[in-house]
Amino acid sequence: MTHSILLVDDHPIVRAGCQRLLGDAGLGRVVEAEDAVGALALWRAERPDIVVLDLNLPGAGGGGMELARTLLAEDPAARILIFSMHEDPAIAARALKIGARGYITKNHAPESLVTAVACVLAGGIHLDHGMARELALMTHAPRPDPLDRLTQREREILGLLGRGMTAAAIAETLGVSQKTVANVGTQIKDKLGADSPRALIRIAIDAGLAG
Repeated sequence: MTHSILLVDDHPIVRAGCQRLLGDAGLGRVVEAEDAVGALALWRAERPDIVVLDLNLPGAGGGGMELARTLLAEDPAARILIFSMHEDPAIAARALKIGARGYITKNHAPESLVTAVACVLAGGIHLDHGMARELALMTHAPRPDPLDRLTQREREILGLLGRGMTAAAIAETLGVSQKTVANVGTQIKDKLGADSPRALIRIAIDAGLAG
């Protein structure tokens, strides 16, 4: 049986390398998308057997985590393998919690991606040993709340974002420039591992900062 694989990554060189790697391994036919909008259209048209998904995606369609939520809302049985540069186990845990079938970081040997895709296609859940150990430790030992990394100003802006305020409205409310709001927003995303503005809004609401 020939599998179909949807590869979603905004870097052409990464897509080309993965295309060759997965093709040479005989895992199936690979189709590509560079952003969430294109990926969603291809997924609906192709209904691939697996989606190999980067978290950092450009454009208005949202990041990889938001795309994963959308795909799983439409098809809870969708097989999604996160392929990301982020090594924070908290991000991997978030991906698994929403229904991803695996998480692999881009610092691994190329053959690891083949192993991960084959595992998920076979119905398994894939984590490398290091990430699996980190996730196990998270369940047995308290970890710092990521929100504790934020300054008071960052928490304030995150809360306003959670209320649906625009950067312009936040700047006016706080008496700062829109550039300052944008810079702080980037700092918040980096600290929390959020991949899109919508992800920040969800975090703010879940943390009770938007009330």
